[in-house]
Amino acid sequence: MNLHEYQGKDLLASFGVRIQRGLVASNTEQAIQQAKKLQLETNTNFWVVKAQIHAGGRGKGGGVKLAKSIDELKLISNEMLGMYLKTPQTSKEGKLVNQILIAEDVYYSGAEQCSEFYMSVLLNRSTNKNMIMYSTEGGVDIETVAAKTPHLIFYEEVNPNIGLTEFQARKIAFNLNLKQKAFKEMIHFVKSLYDAYINSDASLFEINPVLKTSDSKILAVDAKVTLDNNALFRHKEYQVLRDKREEDPLEVEAAEYGLNFIKLDGNVGCIVNGAGLAMATMDIIKMAGGSPANFLDVGGTADAKRVEKAFRIILKDPEVKAILINIFGGIVRCDRVAQGIIDAYKQIDNINIPLIVRLEGTNANEAKKLIDQSGLKVDSVKLLQEAADKVASII
Repeated sequence: MNLHEYQGKDLLASFGVRIQRGLVASNTEQAIQQAKKLQLETNTNFWVVKAQIHAGGRGKGGGVKLAKSIDELKLISNEMLGMYLKTPQTSKEGKLVNQILIAEDVYYSGAEQCSEFYMSVLLNRSTNKNMIMYSTEGGVDIETVAAKTPHLIFYEEVNPNIGLTEFQARKIAFNLNLKQKAFKEMIHFVKSLYDAYINSDASLFEINPVLKTSDSKILAVDAKVTLDNNALFRHKEYQVLRDKREEDPLEVEAAEYGLNFIKLDGNVGCIVNGAGLAMATMDIIKMAGGSPANFLDVGGTADAKRVEKAFRIILKDPEVKAILINIFGGIVRCDRVAQGIIDAYKQIDNINIPLIVRLEGTNANEAKKLIDQSGLKVDSVKLLQEAADKVASII
């Protein structure tokens, strides 16, 4: 589950991480009130207005602007709220800005007296250890730094049986060329950041930039936070942070039906039972020349109701030109799945694209007979490769 910047910063602050303070607003009047409140609390004379969407690169799209007066803040807020912000991480349509963050100016003595760093905490899947990735080149795309100056990116892996050590935190501060007060501040920052990552069951914390102010304070100016959905049962207080407006509406709808669905950019809709089989199905579609439009796992109970819901979700994607159903009947019998497909097909009036069905496992022959004798416009096949080739020939 992704968090907005202001939510991520609040989470960091709860673990002792120093942050750029700010207040969120959903309309211009509220933005002005929040700016005045922040001015009293922080003595700031300038404000940074930041669009709150689940995407990086906001500054490049006009989603981060500096306001030097209340009148300027009002103008920026009017322009930003309700706009569709386009960044390298959004679709070509962009994302609707429903909220903005009014943040304090932390470059109070001039940017030339500050230093910006990059820091993230995530799992290194190749070593099964948590990793802190950091660089002296903050405030820019880390991908660009990795491509052009990889020697400026440092890694610190943490043994899960020991945790982050004092030596590792000091090493990070040393590699960032910090001294005296800033050195000590960075040690505290790194420890608190890692503590937040572990205790919130996050899968990613990315801070870009981490700022050293002119008076040697270390703070998070931005915060990209992703929480592990599988651990949310341990953090019921975090569940209210979910913003469904930022998620794909089809994925939200599928989750409400208990379907595991992820929308992709292809043209072949997939209905499969089991995550592994779904991945294999997507691979073979690609190898045959097609392009999967989604990942959809209906689970072990592929009954008529679940299949119908899956159909309806996939058919809402105008890019889908064919649907491939690939079910392995282990616990669930193939003939029951076949009857579920037939019943679901009859319940939906607008299936006007080719449907290829491949059922294998318990009672697979009986299932194929049911499909073939249903009178519906459905192609029934036995082999997965045959199904993929048929899909590729249709599209």
